[in-house]
Amino acid sequence: MRRRDFIQLLGSAAAWPPTARAQQPSMPMVGSLGSVSPAPYAPFIAAIKEGLQQTGYVEGRNVAFESRWAEGQYDRLPQQAIELINRGVAVIILAGGGPTTAAAKAATATIPIVFVTGDDPVKSGAVPSLNRPGGNLTGVSLLTLAMETKRLQLLHELTPNVAIIAIVVNPKNPQADEQLQELQAAARTLGVQPEFLTASTPKEIDAAFASLVERRAGALHMAADAFFNTRRGQFIVLSARHALPTTFPYREFPAAGGLMSYGPSLEDAYQQAGIYAGRILRGEKPARCRSSRQ
Repeated sequence: MRRRDFIQLLGSAAAWPPTARAQQPSMPMVGSLGSVSPAPYAPFIAAIKEGLQQTGYVEGRNVAFESRWAEGQYDRLPQQAIELINRGVAVIILAGGGPTTAAAKAATATIPIVFVTGDDPVKSGAVPSLNRPGGNLTGVSLLTLAMETKRLQLLHELTPNVAIIAIVVNPKNPQADEQLQELQAAARTLGVQPEFLTASTPKEIDAAFASLVERRAGALHMAADAFFNTRRGQFIVLSARHALPTTFPYREFPAAGGLMSYGPSLEDAYQQAGIYAGRILRGEKPARCRSSRQ
């Protein structure tokens, strides 16, 4: 090679854009895509990293970690999924349910994706089977919709003399209509009057509590929702202030001072997602990491 050609080659390498160099990380990179805000989900991200560590991957030592958060603006998720792909992630872990799964699945059919979702991943089309997920997706399903009826039943058993039970749902949740249908049918079976309230912002949660007091509801059922998970403290404080027996979907709510829950632990679910991601980094195919129920 002539000296002039060698100098030109060096000049071309130096001119590579930063994004091109960023696509070739010195260590494997795990990306996380979340539909909600990062601060309330910090314990769950820590659980993911604990799961990675159990498989031999420690952030900063032999694996990098990068996150994108939609802050409740679901329309941002498709672009954020593409951003993670352009960063050269080796696997994407999803936080915040169905919207993140849809965005990530549409963005790539090759990069492994590990989801944590409350819906049925087979029914939603994320995977063809829990035992044989196939493709590039696997993960943990909390199946919270299937437990909504049981939670309402337990609340009724706890408060048998309560005639009106308030039910709060997030209308932005893709499962909201199914939740309403399940809970309406359950309320009829139990012989109680449901008062449905909606909330998708902190102010609307405050307004919902004010409304249920006016409607003389004697108990509250909080439907499972990723945004509601970020407002654990608000729900617990308002329930206590109004002396309102409330049932929650996950263990983290009573652990923080709530009355009761019937459902899995979110931290356990995200730790399992981290373990799946670590197994994938070690060369295991997503299809071998079977989708599991908590």
